[in-house]
Amino acid sequence: MKFSHSFRVSAEDIDVQSHVNNVAFVRWIQNVAVAHWFSVTTEETREKFTWIVMRQEIDYKKQAFENDRVTIETWAGEPTRISWERFTEIKRGEDCWSKPEAFGV
Repeated sequence: MKFSHSFRVSAEDIDVQSHVNNVAFVRWIQNVAVAHWFSVTTEETREKFTWIVMRQEIDYKKQAFENDRVTIETWAGEPTRISWERFTEIKRGEDCWSKPEAFGV
């Protein structure tokens, strides 16, 4: 099940090169992953289980700028015995800026 969140890029996300800093992308990915987790789990489940990121890979396809409207979609891949993939797309409209992939346990 895909989960999405939309927002506008804030001034705090902009670096000295006048575009979104890569740290902001990582923060956005983390925030949407946590929001997704809370949307599909109960409090009881969250008390028993948690997840951590083992590895994250991000391909930056386009730059993002202040006031751009961003939509982030995320979904979990098929789980293995001890891990799973998390997929994310960061978009402006239908224009995909980035396709991060994370592996968690």
